[in-house]
Amino acid sequence: MKTKVLIQAVGGFVPPNRRTNADLEILSETSSEWIVKRTGIKERRILADGLATSDMVVSAIQNMIDHCDISLQEIDCLIVATCTPDMPMPSTANIVSRKLGLKNVFGFDINAACSGFLYALSLGTSLIESGKYKNIVVAGADKMSSVTDLQDRKTNILFGDGAGTILLQPGTGETGSIIDSIQNGNGEGMDFLNIEGGGSLYPASYSSLHKRQHYIKQEGRIVFRNAIEKMVAVCREILERNNIDIGEVDWLLPHQANLRIINAVGKELGIDDKKVLTNVQYLGNTTGATIPLGLWDFQDKIKKGDLVLLTAFGAGFTWGATLLKWEV
Repeated sequence: MKTKVLIQAVGGFVPPNRRTNADLEILSETSSEWIVKRTGIKERRILADGLATSDMVVSAIQNMIDHCDISLQEIDCLIVATCTPDMPMPSTANIVSRKLGLKNVFGFDINAACSGFLYALSLGTSLIESGKYKNIVVAGADKMSSVTDLQDRKTNILFGDGAGTILLQPGTGETGSIIDSIQNGNGEGMDFLNIEGGGSLYPASYSSLHKRQHYIKQEGRIVFRNAIEKMVAVCREILERNNIDIGEVDWLLPHQANLRIINAVGKELGIDDKKVLTNVQYLGNTTGATIPLGLWDFQDKIKKGDLVLLTAFGAGFTWGATLLKWEV
């Protein structure tokens, strides 16, 4: 029998600085009314200059450790899902390990954009099941303000900064937290949601800076349509293969892209609006951090034994769903 995997604790961090819709009205040609109508977002958190994704992960882990029964030195694996690493190398997980004083950790990053946390959660689950690791921290974190063009009103209204973490451990009973997981990708969306600059194809140069290739670009209509289609389809697939009706799901926590996408996914699945968890209104789209921040933000609302359906969609395209039983 497979080792059961438990989510034992959650942690989170959002910067204190806020970027409101009123701020964006000053920075670009937009209005708060238009932003709320299009996205549902009223404000986002912005990390201060001089701080990086690793700093948010450190704070989220410290917050989590304060509420569980292990020490930092007992962490034996750290997976960081991010598309805004501190630097191309070393990995953000490696930098976090240094800042926390972790000495012997299997640490690495995963980049699947907004689906990154679910990818990392799936991999962390497999590593626990293998029996090799006992205390795995899975983090989703992004400093999206570092790659957002404030002159581009298609994207500057969407993104914020934050980090969320969970602790995975082997279970001792017959049940575990992770019931099932499906992760997918196809590469067909690389032209519609990307950050071109900074990699080996378009390394930093005068030309790449002039073309503003180091900022996120998005074709909103194409991403909107694909996000709804892919998240709905993968949620139906995971429910069907586990013989679970949508009415049995206690909570749906979708990637917090924007409120219109979230509402459309819930409506297509036929789940009660009251069961759909959202915090995009005051955090914006934190990319890899949205789902773990949601688990942290709503940990008092989600009760032990609740059935929770997570789903995400991101650049690439990438998408997935995870079904879990809440045991925290």
